[in-house]
Amino acid sequence: MATILLTAGPTRAYVDDVRYLTNASSGRMARALAQAALARGHAVTIVSGPVPVRYPAGARVIPVVTTAEMLEASLAQLPGCDGVIAAAAPCDFQPVRRRPGKIPRQGNGLTLDLRPTPDVIATLARRERPGQWFVAFALEPGADPQRAFAKITAKRCDLIVVNDVTALESDVNAVAVYDAGHRHVGSKQASKRAVAGWLIRLIEDRLIASPRTGTR
Repeated sequence: MATILLTAGPTRAYVDDVRYLTNASSGRMARALAQAALARGHAVTIVSGPVPVRYPAGARVIPVVTTAEMLEASLAQLPGCDGVIAAAAPCDFQPVRRRPGKIPRQGNGLTLDLRPTPDVIATLARRERPGQWFVAFALEPGADPQRAFAKITAKRCDLIVVNDVTALESDVNAVAVYDAGHRHVGSKQASKRAVAGWLIRLIEDRLIASPRTGTR
């Protein structure tokens, strides 16, 4: 059995002390993955941004808010895990400067200067120890695999799970899985719970039963 680190939910990038940038990630897919992994006997630690869902009692949950906090918490857990499933949707950008208090309403609008946030899964994969595996999620309009291929190379992951933006705040999902060589591994369309069970079994077959020994 494996010890799995699961990132989940959105993160927040604060503009001021009241307002923030975020996305519609609900944590439902991560919850389903945690349930499926626990049911198969794996140990699960979830590093999660703010979500409305409750994670299963058998999982250890570490709550975070910002992308930097998600990265810091995940790096702390990385040495003790066998693999990472990055189901979170962290903010990709954050304001260059967080303004104190509350910015007053301005009739002529507001311009924000944004800079990239740390890439959580790519940073984790660069810190890997021998035998660790990494699975990323890619939410792409139309589930476009071409954009996912660039991500799996840049993030140095073993598998990437591609789904469409319609998965946000939904109880169903349609995913396609590709390996580091851009080969199609399999597809599944069903409830998130059914998709999660299928994904955990696929990860078991390809990564847990036959641990990685080489480079991607």
